[in-house]
Amino acid sequence: MPPTSSEVSRLLDAWSNGDTKALDQLMPLVADELRVIARRLFKTESAGHTLQPTALVNEAYIKLRGQRKVQWNSRAEFFGVAANMIRHILVDYARHRQAKKRGGDVLKIPLDEVFALPEEQDAGVIALDEALKDLAMLDPRQSRIVELRIFGGLKFQEIAELEKIGRTTVWREWKTALPWLRRELSRSSACRG
Repeated sequence: MPPTSSEVSRLLDAWSNGDTKALDQLMPLVADELRVIARRLFKTESAGHTLQPTALVNEAYIKLRGQRKVQWNSRAEFFGVAANMIRHILVDYARHRQAKKRGGDVLKIPLDEVFALPEEQDAGVIALDEALKDLAMLDPRQSRIVELRIFGGLKFQEIAELEKIGRTTVWREWKTALPWLRRELSRSSACRG
C-alpha cells in the first residue's frame, strides 16, 4: 500500500525540524516511487549497463542524507530535489563513462511517453543536461518543468503546486519546451555524429 501524503509530509516536516532519523523512515516509503522514476529512465537501457535503477536510488539517498538544514514544504518539493539529484547523478555517471571509454555501450533516454528520443549514447545524457542548462538561460521555468517531469516523474498538477503556477501553464510551458529540446538535441547529435 503506497504511503499516505500525510505520512510523507509528517516525516518531511520532522526532517526539516532536525530529526535526522526521519529520512531513514521516509526512504522506505518513497523508495518505490523513486525506483519507478529510475526504471522509467532506464527502461530502454542495454542489458549490460552497469548503473541500475536501485543503485541510482541508493546514490540519491546518500546525497539526500548529506543535506543539512533542509526545509521541506511538500512531497512535490522533495521529489523536485530528488529529480535534480537524479539528473546530476546520471550526468556525472555518463561523463565518467565517456571519459573512461569513448564510444561504448548505447544509452537510451526515454524522456517520457510523449517525448521519445532516438537511441543515444552517454553523450546524449550530457547533451540533455547541456540543453536544459541552455534552456534555463532562456526560460528557467521551462527548464525546471522539464527537469521535474523527466527526472522527477512529477505529474503536471504536482509541478503546478510546487512551482506555484497553474496546471495549464505547466502544460503550455512543457509543450513549448519540447520542440526546442528536440531541436537542440538533434543539433547536438548531428555534431557528434
